Amino acid sequence: MLWHVPLITRPEMEIGRYHWMYRSSRPHRYHHVPALRGNVSPLGIQGCFECCIKCLGGVPYASLVATILCFSGVALFCGCGHVALTGTVSILEQHFSTTASDHALLSEVIQLMQYVIYGIASFFFLYGIILLAEGFYTTSAVKELHGEFKTTACGRCISGMFVFLTYVLGVAWLGVFGFSAVPVFMFYNIWSTCEVIKSLQTNMTVPGDQICVDIRQYGIIPWNAVPGKACGPILENICNTNEFYMSYHLFIVACAGAGATVIALIHFLMILSSNWAYLKDASKMQAYQDIKAKEEQELQDIQSRSKEQLNSYT
Repeated sequence: MLWHVPLITRPEMEIGRYHWMYRSSRPHRYHHVPALRGNVSPLGIQGCFECCIKCLGGVPYASLVATILCFSGVALFCGCGHVALTGTVSILEQHFSTTASDHALLSEVIQLMQYVIYGIASFFFLYGIILLAEGFYTTSAVKELHGEFKTTACGRCISGMFVFLTYVLGVAWLGVFGFSAVPVFMFYNIWSTCEVIKSLQTNMTVPGDQICVDIRQYGIIPWNAVPGKACGPILENICNTNEFYMSYHLFIVACAGAGATVIALIHFLMILSSNWAYLKDASKMQAYQDIKAKEEQELQDIQSRSKEQLNSYT
């Protein structure tokens, strides 16, 4: 007596291998779901507290701190520097260069620097907002909020451009920081000379008329400028004026603002570099997921074709 042995076709073997490899393809077993508590509704909709926590998790705090530091530094540098330059011109015109033709070039340069300050403030206001938006764009929590993330070559190129531009701006602001320290050094020398004159008058050892400050040696006014220098009580009166006091302290604050801006740009550079590396890895992960989805689709096609063949046999 002959026994009929059923033949196993290749599609059926593929289906068996697919079920063995992917346990999720087996029939789903329902389990008991505990009762929902808190602010989550029975439909799975999150409450207000969970939504707020999820939104706060999507904030790029590193970019936010760098943006606030950058805005603060640029604001201090531009605002204090503008007022301090105006006070410097007033001090020169009243005490060191009474002839307008002697400091005409210096006045034009200072006016040009004030216009440059306006441009710097406007540019960094927009640039800081752009970098903050780029930080939101590349934050992993934001990608989870908005679903599946897709990166493109254009996005990676823009991130790389921001890295290069921030590096150039950081080097430029190092020069600005060094340049802003020059007026602080000049005003400090004048202030320290005035303190020496006060101490000599207190001790009555050496007359203060012999101690002078010559602005012409700094190169900001020509050597034929009149008077060009201030000595003794005249120099002490200059140090006691509001223009000198305000300009000196405003130049210090402007120098500190330039230093804060340099730190903010270095912070931005680290953030942008890490974001660019993340986008590069995300593109590789995206290619891997595309290949994986393609293979799963092919397995599903094989399964559907095998079912059709079995139906046709039966």
